Amino acid sequence: MLDDIVGFVGKEDCETFVVPYLKKVYDTDVSIKFFHNDAPCKVCAPYLSDIGINLLNFGVQHTLDEMKAWTGNKIALLGNIPPRDVLAQGSVQDVKNVTTALVNSLEDRSRLILSCGGGVPPGVPTANIQAFIDAVQELTA
Repeated sequence: MLDDIVGFVGKEDCETFVVPYLKKVYDTDVSIKFFHNDAPCKVCAPYLSDIGINLLNFGVQHTLDEMKAWTGNKIALLGNIPPRDVLAQGSVQDVKNVTTALVNSLEDRSRLILSCGGGVPPGVPTANIQAFIDAVQELTA
């Protein structure tokens, strides 16, 4: 499910209007309970596991380490290469450098799927996607 509005509410509104309704949405018998919110996620992050979400694709406003801390490292994270500024508009070397720095910055690499934060924008050069794949393969070999 995609809902960026969740990222724009405060704690009280999150507890009142987000948590109970998302619990209903995610109260289903499926293995992967994916949530996409590439708006700020700090307020909702601590609730995601209790809601039933087990995979989050978030934006670039927060680091992977921050999201791991705020979610209690209870859910898998999908991200967090900047989609527009690096993946779409950066050079092959930019993609490789940012990917390498991201992975090397992590204290804990568990529950992680490397991707871009948010979604892949239109017009990403194939060479940049390949640079991302190559960098991940080098770092995880």
